[in-house]
Amino acid sequence: MDHQHLTEHRLSELKEFALLHARGQGMAPDTAARVLSRITNDRRGDAQSWALTWTRAGQAAALRGRHLQACAHFALARFPYHGDPVRAAAGRLGVESFDKWRRGRGIERLELPFQDGTLACWATGLRPAGRRPLLIVMGGIVSVKEQWAPLLPLLGRLGFAAVVTEFPGVGENTLTYRPDSGELLSHLLDRLADRAHVADTSLLALSFSGHLALGAAAEDPRIRRVLTVGAPVGAFFTDTGWRPRIPRITLDTLCRLTGARDHDALWSALPAHALDADRLRQVRVPVRYVASARDEIIPAAERELLAVLPDVRVKTFDDVHGSPGHLGAMRRWLLSQLLLSRLAGRRHRPTRALSYP
Repeated sequence: MDHQHLTEHRLSELKEFALLHARGQGMAPDTAARVLSRITNDRRGDAQSWALTWTRAGQAAALRGRHLQACAHFALARFPYHGDPVRAAAGRLGVESFDKWRRGRGIERLELPFQDGTLACWATGLRPAGRRPLLIVMGGIVSVKEQWAPLLPLLGRLGFAAVVTEFPGVGENTLTYRPDSGELLSHLLDRLADRAHVADTSLLALSFSGHLALGAAAEDPRIRRVLTVGAPVGAFFTDTGWRPRIPRITLDTLCRLTGARDHDALWSALPAHALDADRLRQVRVPVRYVASARDEIIPAAERELLAVLPDVRVKTFDDVHGSPGHLGAMRRWLLSQLLLSRLAGRRHRPTRALSYP
């Protein structure tokens, strides 16, 4: 594929995935389509480029005082990662817009050092007295924390101390994605122990962060339940037959987050991330997993690996990665599973409900 066709292919992928992510942020389809219709390229600095067009739309929303709407536009401007100055600037504008929106809503900001960088969080319900059970929300490899932070007021009303943060290398998380990256979750629990009941921690970890959550849950008994959507487990990292089907935008993003110089180097490094059956059997807590029947990123073979988990339920939607066409049903199922497992007050007896209705 020559450079021109490669560039056109990238723009086509960007537009396809942007519609899905726009929907996930509550952006009206006609709003997203209107912005996308004005984008003709992904060349740095071009007036009709991806990043500048989305950035202008975000600035227009901000001028109208619609800070959360502006934040969603800036998140798409830096999509899929902040790999150039315009995208990096859009990422900062998104954080600033959310910072304005959160005022008066009981949401605080945290910045924590770890390993080779820092991670930032938005949080609610953290307090030394009357510590609440902890819920950590983390998005995938292209999702900034501001996309999920509007959930915080609801989670606070449900009685949680809730923290929203980012996957290594995404947004304000400056860590490198490594096989031991799941340790950042335990580090976060350590840092929050005096302001939340971390011995009763739930993880709502989406896509690739679900992989981190499963690895952490195998080691840290304070993690009492894991809820995830479209998480890679083992096959994604090791199945060479699946690789040609993975979107280039996913591979490029993973190169950015891991520091791999190209796709070959990426595939040499990724098998070290895989969780095998023995590791998964150590996850002795409820795992609730949303799968997508037409997932273009995560192979169906992952569901076979999930079957070794002592307590697992899988809800499958006929959809693509992340089930964007079923957001309402997916969120209701995840929330109900979170509350049901907490109400049980103890670890559930093992179950193998791999096609939950």
